[in-house]
Amino acid sequence: MAVPAFDPKELTVVREVPGFLPGAEPTPIFSYPVTPKEGFISLLKRQPIWQMSGTEQTMFCPRVHPDNVARAFIMDGTGINMTEGGGSDMFGIEWEYVPQAGGSMVRPGKPFIEDANEIADKVVWPDIDAWDWEEAVKVNKEFLSTDNFIVCWIMNGWYERLISFMDFEGAVMAVFDEDQQDAVKAFFTKLSELYIKLIDKYLECFPEIDGFCIHDDWGSQRETFFSPAIAEEMIVPYMKMVTDHIHSKGKFADLHSCGQLFKQVPNMIAAGWDSWSGQAMNDTHKIYELYGDKILIGVIPETYDPADKSEEAQREAAREYANKFCNPKKPSVLSAFGLTMLNKAYREELYKQSRINYSK
Repeated sequence: MAVPAFDPKELTVVREVPGFLPGAEPTPIFSYPVTPKEGFISLLKRQPIWQMSGTEQTMFCPRVHPDNVARAFIMDGTGINMTEGGGSDMFGIEWEYVPQAGGSMVRPGKPFIEDANEIADKVVWPDIDAWDWEEAVKVNKEFLSTDNFIVCWIMNGWYERLISFMDFEGAVMAVFDEDQQDAVKAFFTKLSELYIKLIDKYLECFPEIDGFCIHDDWGSQRETFFSPAIAEEMIVPYMKMVTDHIHSKGKFADLHSCGQLFKQVPNMIAAGWDSWSGQAMNDTHKIYELYGDKILIGVIPETYDPADKSEEAQREAAREYANKFCNPKKPSVLSAFGLTMLNKAYREELYKQSRINYSK
């Protein structure tokens, strides 16, 4: 598909959406040449039309999935709930909402399992067919009637699921301990099979879904929890089972993984993820330089105080960003972790310059 040339009329703002992160200005929605869904699909085919910033996506975290209720992460036709949660996840593990943390966690100190070799005997696997899918379809009909790219989130990936059973200390030991590794691998295999079944059920009930984002944190503020070699052996093959299946359905696979993960980006690529947006402790500019031709990287703009810059300085900053990271042969996405600082002048200029760059 030939990318249409930029038309200044596209800068007409058709509406604004509230900023997703605290402190972010409303985001202007311009008069795009194609729908946001079509634009994002084009980006995934490496034919970018403009710099995607997240407003083109609709996050779908349906109430029908017990994990979303327990984790206080519901975004569906029943509303948005990220302030009340707790209760049992789909494995019967109890979560507790912690207002100070803005989310739910399993109360540490009394792990359900202390040795991964107990998993086969103690874990009760969920019957996802027993969930009320008929009601979920009914309440989400209008929510999914959008021209946005719809991304269905799956919380508690592989390592995070292990943490929920074993607490952090037990889980990190299990992936290193030779006496537990085979049990972990067997668990991750069965878990991947469950996720594949869940993905198929989602697509059966909600064919509007365009992609899946799976949540699996791998690091802290300073460092990854485990070496790249451990991730390559213990997690990557089981992720690849799921991403291969997602791709076989013609859908997009995004990884949400927090922490300092510079060392793990090659493993994300090997696991088959289409995209990843790292937090601010990651050098997203360097990661884009090294790996942006293999995985879509969410790039964080250079930090600045919008109040200290003139409008022209804002526009110049946006052009600099676009000329570094809006390369038609090596596209990127604008990371949500940088959106609080962007004002309307910056967004307008970024859209304009990205359209010019991507239509070359």
